[in-house]
Amino acid sequence: MRAFKSVLPVLLYFAVFVGNSLAPSLVNAFEKGQEPDNSMCLGCHGMDGFAMPDADGAMRQLHVSRDAFQKSVHAKRSCLECHQDIQQIPHQTNVDRKVGCVECHQNLWDKAQKEGKTEEFERLGVVVKQIERYMGSVHAQPNIKDQSRTNATCYNCHDAHYIFPEESMERVESRLAIPDKCGNCHAEQRDAYFTSVHGKEVLQNGNLNAAVCTDCHTTHDIESPKQDSIRLAITQNCGNCHDKQLKSYMGTYHGQVNRLGYAHTAKCFDCHGNHDIQRVDDPASTVHKSNRLATCQTCHEDATEGFVDFHPHGNTHDFERYPNMWIASKLMIGLLAVVFTFFWGHAALWFYREHKDRKEGKHTAHIDVTNLPNTEGKHFRRFSWGWRITHLALVLGVMILVLTGMTVLYADSFWAPTVMKLLGGPEVAGTLHRIGALTFIGVFFGHLLAIAICIIRNCKTWTWFGPRSLLPNWQDLRDVIAMFRWFFGKGERPIFDKWTYWEKFDYWAPFWGLTIVGVSGGMMWFPEVTASVFPGWVFNVATIVHGEEAFLAAVFLFTVHFFNSHFRPDKFPQDISMFTGTVPLEEYKREHTLEYQRLVESGQIDKYLVDAPSKPMTTGSKILGAFLILTGLGLLAFLLMGFWGNVLFG
Repeated sequence: MRAFKSVLPVLLYFAVFVGNSLAPSLVNAFEKGQEPDNSMCLGCHGMDGFAMPDADGAMRQLHVSRDAFQKSVHAKRSCLECHQDIQQIPHQTNVDRKVGCVECHQNLWDKAQKEGKTEEFERLGVVVKQIERYMGSVHAQPNIKDQSRTNATCYNCHDAHYIFPEESMERVESRLAIPDKCGNCHAEQRDAYFTSVHGKEVLQNGNLNAAVCTDCHTTHDIESPKQDSIRLAITQNCGNCHDKQLKSYMGTYHGQVNRLGYAHTAKCFDCHGNHDIQRVDDPASTVHKSNRLATCQTCHEDATEGFVDFHPHGNTHDFERYPNMWIASKLMIGLLAVVFTFFWGHAALWFYREHKDRKEGKHTAHIDVTNLPNTEGKHFRRFSWGWRITHLALVLGVMILVLTGMTVLYADSFWAPTVMKLLGGPEVAGTLHRIGALTFIGVFFGHLLAIAICIIRNCKTWTWFGPRSLLPNWQDLRDVIAMFRWFFGKGERPIFDKWTYWEKFDYWAPFWGLTIVGVSGGMMWFPEVTASVFPGWVFNVATIVHGEEAFLAAVFLFTVHFFNSHFRPDKFPQDISMFTGTVPLEEYKREHTLEYQRLVESGQIDKYLVDAPSKPMTTGSKILGAFLILTGLGLLAFLLMGFWGNVLFG
């Protein structure tokens, strides 16, 4: 009986071939030039076990489930629309049986467009777009071993008779068969997948939500995972299921570079594996604590045990799991709030009072000062060449740091990929960032050395808290109080000595800023050294502190410092004294009255009096100053757009 069943399909076909007795209606339809309906075809193909021998003698299954086909999207189409080579019964032999899926769908879509039925056949338009994506994929490319065929065509992945509507349960359940379908060509990857946490959920539990091949590799536009674009896409696809983990990963340097469109930093699968991925707590997992160091060492060859405690998915909102990150974040937010509340409020009140005083003609000093003869048009030499060059080097170094740093920090901003591309990519940007850092460090320590030499040379007359010193003193506190009294109309504007309290703050800000930014940046610059001394979570804290302090420094520089130096009413639009080195004597007399009076009384004023800068020097200084100010404001605009983007959508 079993033997009979095995040859039954052959006997049936033989009967058709000899006498046309099995499907006379089908034969008659061909003889009359009519197109037979699908039920006629299913008269044979709808029988269980219906098969035919191939050229090599092996049986080729030709059975089509009548019930399943009726539920498919192709049920309304005629069989002969696809099988156009079928023109008679019995079917011709030695015919190349090709079904043109691409051509058929394109022709139907063209017809729908001509007839104005694109809305009615909207789903067909989607399929045509999928075909266009497929045509650019690795599957549509000629097979390496057999150039006469593609790597995979439509029916290698889809069973044309059983393509079900998207909303149907059959379509949902068919995703469980995808790994086996892909495994027909990718057997090694399929076998590894079935050992993974994803594969076990599919194979053992029938979990429809578990990831299958197409969830990671996409569907129609599949390319080689060796391509950067595909590696980036796969990383994003991981986030379709693991959205919280993707978000936290994107907050790391690895993820920021990824978001900018570059694939040389670690991706999800570089750490967790790919087809054979396991749960984190599984001893076989590549990110299990016992295996994590070896995984880190695939990129960081000299990685030490400290790397194991790094939190690649840490965040600042979970105190229980990441207390160090939470505390660091809240401290930096508090610092930002205090600094900007005070200094932005200070600037706003200053602008209001100075503008009001100027309208009332009160912008001159309110005390009598010595008026020197023959000083009309004279300038006061305030900054030496050393100060001016140091300032310019510091400005350029800081702007390089801000430009390169903020592009990574706000990698999700619309402008960041373009800026990074103009910079030459993350590796070039990283080099530029380090050049900026070394410039800052060089200026910092060079300045300390110069100050030390100056103090040593004038040790007999030097006073640590004297009027020439930049160290804060009690007079600065009294000046702050007096300034706020003036802001609110409760007193006269205070008069100042050689250095005002806001100039001292501007001077000292880089000291504590460099300590925070420099130390945290150095720790990330040399991770192997850092991890040999500190636990890995220090990198998480360093990243937070480095970014927040850099943001504070940059925004303070381009708002508060720019206002104090350039944008307050009696300075607008710019003060070029740091480029020319001199200040009009009348202006210096008004701004630093006590220093001016002391120099006059001591007879030393003549040492500081110089002619006004030449016209070329003045013009050049204005151009340079304007360029730096506009550049700073441009950087500020990018910073604020990035910041608010994070606040609103982060």
